[in-house]
This record gives sequence, structure tokens and C-alpha cells, in this order.
Amino acid sequence: MATTTLNPDEEAQLAQTIEMFEVIVQSQPSDTQSLEILKEAYSKLGREEEVVTTSKRIAQAYLQQGQLSSAILEYETVLQRRPEDADVRAALKQIEDKASSTMVQPAADATMGSVSETTLLRRKARTTSADEIDDGRKSLYKIFVESKFITAGDFDLCWHQANLTTVPADVVEPFIQTLHEKGIYAIDKSLRLLSDRSRVAYLPLDRYDVDIDLARGFPADVCRRWCVLPFDRMSKAILVATANPFNQQAAKELAEATTHRLLWYVANPSDIIANLRKAFR
Repeated sequence: MATTTLNPDEEAQLAQTIEMFEVIVQSQPSDTQSLEILKEAYSKLGREEEVVTTSKRIAQAYLQQGQLSSAILEYETVLQRRPEDADVRAALKQIEDKASSTMVQPAADATMGSVSETTLLRRKARTTSADEIDDGRKSLYKIFVESKFITAGDFDLCWHQANLTTVPADVVEPFIQTLHEKGIYAIDKSLRLLSDRSRVAYLPLDRYDVDIDLARGFPADVCRRWCVLPFDRMSKAILVATANPFNQQAAKELAEATTHRLLWYVANPSDIIANLRKAFR
């Protein structure tokens, strides 16, 4: 059941979110972060049946990715709502039968992952010169040049070297936008390529009711320099649009500005730029 009373505008926004993200998960059924957003929206609207169905979809996506412990946890959230759900109990039994001899391993892996992440953050805290930042250049070069979609000369022509010593007065045009404007590689092809290679879902930002006030709560220089747009909040997560899903520096700087988890989506750079200019005039 819904725990709060929603006004018509909030209900309309949630309905739009559901419509948008159902389209995304139809094309990318293993996109667990989009499924989580769907589940949250259904929950706020009190649509219990869809909440349960989406939880099952999340668990199945985790299973396909080999994340057994995450699948088990998601199935258990369904059992908290419906203790006698036969489908979920059967699914859990299958997981236990398949992985009974290794069921301790996921917890051990999670611990190791936590230690590794902590170590990585400590290393990054010592950092870094501008030459050392991971702004996605190597990944994009591999995707576009080494896969022979464009030439090395075209790449160098269109790549903007980030300047960390100055505050950008306007949004810095993303690489794929420059490729498009120079007639080297069409924007729709670039977006499809980036979404496929990064496994980050594409979101049509022009059809989304962007929360401009939310964007203004983030540093303008970070958003402008990397062309990233925080565009909505769902529970404890902030949704962010980018035209370069491999830009780890942008992810790091934006994460430092919030305590919320960031969920990334690939979007058309022209839509990101237009919204950033509206937010930071």
C-alpha cells in the first residue's frame, strides 16, 4: 500500500516515470537499476501487484547475471509481502539446489569487493594530475577508433581535453556531439554504440519532466565541465544523464556532492546541454 498521500502532479510524474522505464526495461530486461526505479514508483502509487511482479523481474535479472545472493535477497522481499508465493519458493529452492555447495562464496566475494573498493577510494584520495584523470578517453578511443568507426585523426579533432584549472562559463560539448556536428559520426549511432558497450540504458530525456531544482543542487562547474545532468530523485537514488558513461572522473566529482547513490543513463547531449543551460544561467 502507498504510505503517503500524493497530489495529482506527483501521481502524474510517477505515471510518466513508469511509462518511461517500462520502455527501457523492455529493451534491456537485465537493467536492474531501471527495474528498481520502476518498483519504487509502483510502490509509491500503492500498486502492490506490480511491485511484486517487478521484484520478481529484478531477481530474475540478477540470476541471469550470476548474482545469486542478490537474487535471493530480492526473492525474500517478495516473501515478506506474500509468504506463500509458490513461484518464489520454487525459484529459491532451485537456487539452493544449484548452489548449495558454494552458497557461502557470495558473502565472501562481497566482503572482498568492499575491501577492494575502500582501497581504491584511498588511492584516489591521494590523486591526481589532470593527465591522470579517467575521463573516458581511453574507452571511447577503443570503441570508436580501434573498432574502426572513425579514424584516429577524427578522434583527436573532436576530443576536448578537460581543463581542471578553470571554471567553465558554459557547458562543454561532449565528444559525440562534436562528432555529429562535424558530420563524422551520427549522434543516434553514437548513442546506440555507447549504450551497448557500456551496458548503461538509454533514456529519451526530451520526454522526461526534468527536475531543474535538483540539478541546481549540484556544482555548476562539475555539471558543465563533464556535461552531466542530475535530473530526478527516486527514493535514495539520484538519476543522472550523461553522453559519456565511461567518465569516471565525472562520476567521482558528482558523487562527492551528494550522499545519494547515483544511477546513470545515456542521453542525447543536446537535451542534456539545453537543461543544464536552463539550470545554470
